[in-house]
Amino acid sequence: MQAAAGRDQAGVSRLTKCRSCSGAHLTTFLDLGVQPIANALLDEKYLHDPEPKFPLELAFCRDCGLVQVTQTIPPEVLFGRDYPYYSSFSPALLAHSRDHVRSLLAQRKLGPNSLVIEVASNDGYLLHNFLEAGVPVLGIDPAAGPAAAARKRGIPTMQAFFGTDLARELAAQGKQADILIANNVVAHVDAINDFVGGFALLLKDDGFARLEFAYLRDLIEKCEFDTVYHEHLFYHSLIAIEPLLLRHGLHLNDAERLSIHGGSLRITVSKRPGESEQLVALKQDETALGMGEISYYLSFSNRVEQLRERLVKLLQAERANGARIAAYGAAAKGATLLNYVGLEPDVIEYVVDSNSHKVGKYMPGVKLPIRSVDTLMSDRPERVLILAWNFGTEIIEQNREYVEQGGRFILPVPVPRIV
Repeated sequence: MQAAAGRDQAGVSRLTKCRSCSGAHLTTFLDLGVQPIANALLDEKYLHDPEPKFPLELAFCRDCGLVQVTQTIPPEVLFGRDYPYYSSFSPALLAHSRDHVRSLLAQRKLGPNSLVIEVASNDGYLLHNFLEAGVPVLGIDPAAGPAAAARKRGIPTMQAFFGTDLARELAAQGKQADILIANNVVAHVDAINDFVGGFALLLKDDGFARLEFAYLRDLIEKCEFDTVYHEHLFYHSLIAIEPLLLRHGLHLNDAERLSIHGGSLRITVSKRPGESEQLVALKQDETALGMGEISYYLSFSNRVEQLRERLVKLLQAERANGARIAAYGAAAKGATLLNYVGLEPDVIEYVVDSNSHKVGKYMPGVKLPIRSVDTLMSDRPERVLILAWNFGTEIIEQNREYVEQGGRFILPVPVPRIV
């Protein structure tokens, strides 16, 4: 079941039906303008070349409740190039993943005859924890750089897009999973039915899948508009994801709210039914809030515009008072925020990032240079806007010396403020 859409010559399509249920009743409730691909960092030699940009909008499916972007950019354009995101550069994410693996090892007896498969395994940041415990693993990721980095660490990794064809191939080889992990990927896949259908094929009958994704409720309540970008096709709720799973013979068994990435859900899925009390309570909360109705989303656009105005006023006031301003985190959310906010060129001077794969490049659209984090101490701008605010506490702690010498950080959401 795929959404119908009209494609242009570049393979980019505009949504006419829901990608999940094929329902035709879509209502757009947020328009962030025409934006570049958020992770398409620019090399200096290409700075003056035309930059592809596409409408960035959110729509609500009134048939199944799924929130999704209205444009589809081919995955080979989004992920097949020199994809710059490497999970291992975030200590907070590494700790989060290590704790998750430890809980899984305690929950289920895994050994040398078991198999853990991770879809969108990136650079092996999570799977290496299973390997250290003596549990065989397999990573699957379409991005060449992260996949190569994982293999260099000794983690078996296939560079491939996941779907039913690959799942059948692996199952035929006897590679079915006791545990299947898919973190921060179920929001990225246009062919979502083929993707989820692959889980059912790849899981052992007594196996289960753990999926993590940004939670739509947190996005709306905390005004996290910058987590919207073209790679993130979907913004999931329990109301919307359960019928998608059931369509492929999978049952939603549990759900847990997490603080990571500004608010996420971790769900447990298997071929066997059985709802936890925690899941039932969260589903009831969503129903009470009206998350399955368009009315829940209609005021969001106005709140986003108000946040933009407050952030612009704050940055302009700091600049008028003589403060030099940099930004921290060449993240996709940072690209969305900077391109939407539309600051004058002299307000923010540059962006710093700890990821060496990003340093020396430029932010898409706004074309701000990306420098190493050491620049904060050598250059000492008075203010630093944290674009990767989901790791704000970690960033501030890592740069304690900068703060002690008088520097101050600015957080943009849910309310722009100096901290």
